Amino acid sequence: MTRRKIQIKKIDNTTARQVTFSKRRRGLFKKAQELSTLCDAEIALVVFSATGKLFEYTSSSVQQVIERHGLLSSNFDKLNQPSLDLQLESSTSAALSKEIAENTHELRKLMGEELQELNMKELQELEKLLGSGLKRVRDAKGEIVLKEITSLKWKGSLLMQENKQLKQMANQQIQTLELELEQVQSSEPIGDFIHSDPSQDHDSSGTSLKLGLAFPNGI
Repeated sequence: MTRRKIQIKKIDNTTARQVTFSKRRRGLFKKAQELSTLCDAEIALVVFSATGKLFEYTSSSVQQVIERHGLLSSNFDKLNQPSLDLQLESSTSAALSKEIAENTHELRKLMGEELQELNMKELQELEKLLGSGLKRVRDAKGEIVLKEITSLKWKGSLLMQENKQLKQMANQQIQTLELELEQVQSSEPIGDFIHSDPSQDHDSSGTSLKLGLAFPNGI
């Protein structure tokens, strides 16, 4: 025999309602116990009857489960509500995005783009601004060129001084070499430069030979 489904609504009969409450409560607690055992879940059930009587079931401690529930609920609320830091970061990000967009628009106007929406006064102000900027660029360029010219003049002066010093050193070396050469020439003996006439030496030797040969013939 199949069980007849009952309509889920409040039971008007007090006795029947109390009997149903007892049966369903025990079944509910039994299912909670099975769930805790099978799945190692931490469960706490708190039930008040129609007469105000308390019934409870817990796998560990009702107070511990309630405190854990309160802690998680508090953290969940904090996660759902953006913190003040996040709000400030969001506000700062929006302001920076707006500033970037404005600066980008101004830069495009300085580059000669998106000028159609400007009136005559705005164009004149832009022209004046560009003129002032161009003057500052030229002044900065002139300062850089002047610095480079000054640096080149200073380097040229150093090179001239080094060249002058090298010439002086070369002249000193030349003078030293000339003095040494003069000293060498003056120290040589005078006799080395005086030589007898070879023809006279030949004649004299010939005469002596003749005299030597004639002397024995006379004897």
